Amino acid sequence: MCRFILDVNDEFGTTIVLIEHDMGVVMDISDRVVVLDYGRKIGDGTPNEVHANRDVINAYLGIAH
Repeated sequence: MCRFILDVNDEFGTTIVLIEHDMGVVMDISDRVVVLDYGRKIGDGTPNEVHANRDVINAYLGIAH
């Protein structure tokens, strides 16, 4: 599915909204990431910015990460 999403984006240059809970997939294929925690936005930015966001780490990646 990831390959299909990337191919469609490359071919048509369109924005694709992806709702996914696998953070590895999200970080690998996204240009911009918005993270919600129980409906509240806790992170917004590039994958690197979101990956470093303390609230995102606590909610999804684990405190020890």
